Amino acid sequence: MAERTIPIADLRAAAAVPRVPDRPVAPTGLLADRLGRPLRDLRISVTDRCNFRCGYCMPKEVFDGRYPFLPHAALLSFEEVTRLARIFVAHGVRKIRLTGGEPLLRKNVERLVAMLAELRTVDGEPLDLTLTTNATLLAKKARALKAAGLQRVTVSLDALDDAVFRRMNDVDFPVADVLAGIEEALRAGLGPLKVNMVVQRGTNDHEIVPMARFFRDHYDGRVVLRFIEYMDVGNTNGWRMDRVLPSAQVLERLDAVFPLEPLEPSAPGETAERWRYRDGRGEIGLISSVTQAFCRDCNRARLSTEGKLYLCLFASRGHDLRALLRGGASDEQIAGAIGLIWSDRDDRYSELRGSGQAPVASGERKVEMHYIGG
Repeated sequence: MAERTIPIADLRAAAAVPRVPDRPVAPTGLLADRLGRPLRDLRISVTDRCNFRCGYCMPKEVFDGRYPFLPHAALLSFEEVTRLARIFVAHGVRKIRLTGGEPLLRKNVERLVAMLAELRTVDGEPLDLTLTTNATLLAKKARALKAAGLQRVTVSLDALDDAVFRRMNDVDFPVADVLAGIEEALRAGLGPLKVNMVVQRGTNDHEIVPMARFFRDHYDGRVVLRFIEYMDVGNTNGWRMDRVLPSAQVLERLDAVFPLEPLEPSAPGETAERWRYRDGRGEIGLISSVTQAFCRDCNRARLSTEGKLYLCLFASRGHDLRALLRGGASDEQIAGAIGLIWSDRDDRYSELRGSGQAPVASGERKVEMHYIGG
């Protein structure tokens, strides 16, 4: 039997060492890219491993026991992560989200949270420090994370029906344990809490209304349920447009049962369109990166678990900041390199895809979601 080829492993090497300017300019907190978008949000992946095998992110047939996950020595240490975060904050970052893979699999991740919680924005304010998780370890970790300085969590949950959820996570993990993690997070004060549901036509779209009913009836506005269009992230999830349920149709289904009214965005560059139940019992969000591109306001950078900077969730190449960290570059030099990278940014994948243009160069493969987080 021929040995199977894993098509994405080499993509992690597709990163150049950034150029350091001859005369770096100190960060001012006002860095903007070629489309005038500021740098405000940093997503940090702390591990490329996950204990779920969701088909839209880490399908089991690819990410099996033979898949070459990164060795521990390749990962950024907590000290290296914090050093880079401090430099990004000096450039204007105000929000940091820890992600993965599954970030709670990273040993002692609460120590990293405590280190990041000490950082301050250019205005002297605490960072908005959040974490996205599948909640498998959240019940055990919630209080320690809160004590370390984490403010909020976002939980991924794609169905309430236990059979559907077990089938989607593909490791037979029960819904009840995710809900227990949500309860413990709320008790610990990690709220308001968000729940993300990736909607796939024909797979879990029948769960839209039951999910909305459950979270609006049980949590009195303390949980915001967000519906995410199934995205063409990476190369292994077999994405097809006919499996995308447009957010407009999600809204129609919900509004028919629970009348909704629009809300203003809570922050510039927010990915979710906000809607409030007319009876005042909370809100929902719609993330429509396939049918309604929000590239024009995107203020997010992504740092992979071994220190590569990506400027778009759909990127095919990164910038190797770890090489600068471990090569003896000063903070001033690294800040200068990041400044050059961001100021040259013009990424707008979803917008180009929506207009029928080629978003990536022919033959290039997009980076996988588990590697740089959602």
